[in-house]
Amino acid sequence: MTEEQGWKHSEDQRAVALTAESMRAMAHPVRLQVVGLLRKHGPSTATRLAAELGLNSGATSYHLRQLAAAGFVEEDESRGNARERWWRSAHRITLWAVDDMADDQLGEAAGYLRSVLAAHTLAAQRSLDAFEVMPREWRRALNLSDLVLQLTPTEAERLSGELSEVIRRYRWVGAEGPVPEGSEQVSVVVHVLPDVREDTDEGSAT
Repeated sequence: MTEEQGWKHSEDQRAVALTAESMRAMAHPVRLQVVGLLRKHGPSTATRLAAELGLNSGATSYHLRQLAAAGFVEEDESRGNARERWWRSAHRITLWAVDDMADDQLGEAAGYLRSVLAAHTLAAQRSLDAFEVMPREWRRALNLSDLVLQLTPTEAERLSGELSEVIRRYRWVGAEGPVPEGSEQVSVVVHVLPDVREDTDEGSAT
């Protein structure tokens, strides 16, 4: 998943804007993974999702029902039958903006973001677990960067927007048109993490 979360602007008609209430529904690592799998690989069943997540189908069904109640997934009636229900993501991407949240709702945002971070960590770990058997060209493409910049809040916000614009130049999973030969799904995770600390005599900038 999870991810796709966090971009502030989109013209995509299948985008959903999070509220404090919907953040509570999504603030669970399993639910974020479920939505992420449905967006990446298309419709699926609770049994198939459970196998991918290492859970039992009962637990996965419970999370799917919670996601459906919150409007994040919907039943795919074109695939379902009397024995098994198929589910699909109701949206392509998830958006939220901290300015839309009241101060007393920041706890919901923090809980949601912790689940997003856990999903990002899991996705990175899965890629690294496969690093030794990846084709050479994909090993060269893998990138884990850690750069520290000295920015103002305005510059940091502008940086996030510019990174978003660069990413949008590339092909999204599920986009219309032919899929190029040799392409694979690639997770692009962007973290802009302010290191906000109280100034000290030794550490304060002058």
